[in-house]
Amino acid sequence: MADTQRTAVHARGITKVFGKNQNAVHALRGADLEVPYGELVMLVGPSGCGKTTLISILAGILDRSDGSCEVLGVDPQHLRQGARTRWRGENIGFVFQQFNLIPALTAVENVAVPLLLLGHSRNKAIAAAEAQLDRVGLADKRRQRPTQLSGGQQQRVAIARALVHEPKFVVCDEPTSALDADNGQIVMSLFADIAVQGERALVVVTHDARIFHFADRIVRMDDGAVTDVRQQASDKTPKLHAHS
Repeated sequence: MADTQRTAVHARGITKVFGKNQNAVHALRGADLEVPYGELVMLVGPSGCGKTTLISILAGILDRSDGSCEVLGVDPQHLRQGARTRWRGENIGFVFQQFNLIPALTAVENVAVPLLLLGHSRNKAIAAAEAQLDRVGLADKRRQRPTQLSGGQQQRVAIARALVHEPKFVVCDEPTSALDADNGQIVMSLFADIAVQGERALVVVTHDARIFHFADRIVRMDDGAVTDVRQQASDKTPKLHAHS
């Protein structure tokens, strides 16, 4: 039995089928995953093996076809839509591969969006967003719009947005794929230093072997299932300061 007091994610036999009959696509075929609090777990494997589908189910974005899933003590699929949206907004942080920043908003306004959606006042949301931007080394860029920022800076804005509401579970889809080596190390140092603290957990989908040393465990997937789990001594010491 898993220690649910120390396990942020407990998933067993997760299957996901898109379509029906001859058009059915089996994206997940009985995937198992456990993510303890305080750990950074990386999902690796070939494109199309089900990594993004799995994190989407864990985050309550997609429903599974079969299996069991408990995230932060809750099965998101058992929540009604409104309650699930609220649960996701309060507890889950997302970092998307393409950043998904809103072009018309400044950096600080982009970071404030999750708090505004949760009903916080604008003043409180902006103050929290400014503090989060300072934590990722972008206090001086708070009035810049996304097009005025480098790729690495945009990714750090996305990280600040994912963390501004103090989520317990953070999911990231290829967070370093669009970054050069130095910015990739900066981004992962920020995750290691900021995201994995106390009662939090982080899952990163990646093909980038340059960042594997940041993981507490590496989970390999193939053909919709977990094929190997390797525990390792992670390196959570930030290598670079995020000021470039």
